Amino acid sequence: MSGGIERRFEAYCGLITAEMEHADRRVPTQWYLKGLILPGERKSVEPMAARVCPANVQSAHQSMHHLVAMAGWSDRAVLATVAHRVVPELLKTGQQCWWILDDTSHVKKGRHSVGVARQYCGRLGKQDNCQVAVSLSLATVRGSLPLDYRLYLPDEWTDDRARCRKAGVPHEIEFRSKGELAREQIEDAVAAGVARGIVLGDAGYGNEAAFRDWLSEQTLSYMLGVRANTAVWWGEHQPAPAGKASGERPRKRVKRDADHKPVSVLKVARALPAQSWRTVSWRDGTKGKLSSRFARVRVRAANGNLARHEEWLLIEWPHGEAEPRHYWLSTLPDTSSFRKLVFNAMGRWMIERDYEELKSELGLSHYEGRNWRGFHHHATLCIAAYGFLLLERLRGKKNSARLQAPAVPQGFRPRGSLPHAETQPTLHRLPALRSRTRHRSHTPSVPVLRQSLA
Repeated sequence: MSGGIERRFEAYCGLITAEMEHADRRVPTQWYLKGLILPGERKSVEPMAARVCPANVQSAHQSMHHLVAMAGWSDRAVLATVAHRVVPELLKTGQQCWWILDDTSHVKKGRHSVGVARQYCGRLGKQDNCQVAVSLSLATVRGSLPLDYRLYLPDEWTDDRARCRKAGVPHEIEFRSKGELAREQIEDAVAAGVARGIVLGDAGYGNEAAFRDWLSEQTLSYMLGVRANTAVWWGEHQPAPAGKASGERPRKRVKRDADHKPVSVLKVARALPAQSWRTVSWRDGTKGKLSSRFARVRVRAANGNLARHEEWLLIEWPHGEAEPRHYWLSTLPDTSSFRKLVFNAMGRWMIERDYEELKSELGLSHYEGRNWRGFHHHATLCIAAYGFLLLERLRGKKNSARLQAPAVPQGFRPRGSLPHAETQPTLHRLPALRSRTRHRSHTPSVPVLRQSLA
């Protein structure tokens, strides 16, 4: 086997271990990253220890477990190092980039794992017992990389300080909505000087008018999903006229009354004439070009009666469906083409694909610990491993080399497994989790990282 990939992996690990604060964490960090990258059904600590250090599984397991569950290194510093190495490669085409907000769920049983609660689970498309994390990713047409990844704590957790202490939640952590977490992530990205991108997100983020207004204040363009009942000023549905004395400053609020009311985006869609709708394709799929039917109009958001600038309302209403499927509000320039609006709206597919890789190939959902630190450390190391694989793919060479895996000891079984476990993979396999709801369950899979290690 060529030693090229091994040398690149050693150099990459050197960047990561430099942020681990103690020299004795260097080897466990390299083991952990290698264990995540090597093939294997489970990417929890003990099976990975057996793959990377078969001669001394117990010692490797203890070191790797301490690294991820107890060691006090900075997730933010490691993620910043990964971004510093990978983002310039993603930006080499010179084309636009996106900042994509998303939340991803991990199905859990019981109530002791940090953040677990009965809440909306994107994988299942319904309420269930799960953990939910909010992420901000930078994406281009070349790929995407999570810049930040934070666990969402429901108020049933933050209101129970004893429960938080038991799970190792830092005392300064208070309840934050997903939108507030997203705002903090964007603030950190701006402060770090990350290349600015168009902010994309679904209605869970876009429906919050204050969040959209804040993005505009930061001079960040957005293409954000909204719900069907979102109110806008459009066409004949305009605010009540307000008298303006000479020299008076523009009003910050508009007036509505019985004769002047905004209209929902659903009603806008229903009122549009047939010539407003156009079939637009946005990318190639596994079965040909992906396309749907869209309309676009200029509107003003009506939330809170604030006076706002015009922006785009983009609507997707596929042929044969009774109601529109999606709505977006966007501050992209008024000169933007129809195709550009659709292309940006559909940019979120990048991270849906890449999160499938993170979960199915790198074990993002496989962590078996229960505490706050372990949840974030494991996710950070998964993202770091993903960053290395992404760099390998972006090298653009058809290289069949793999990282070398020592032979697993004969008869080895992780603790808790049955003697016949190897004949029943359902006892050990956690299927790849969908990163969005069921209505996207047929999104075509695009294998990207697998090729770099094939």
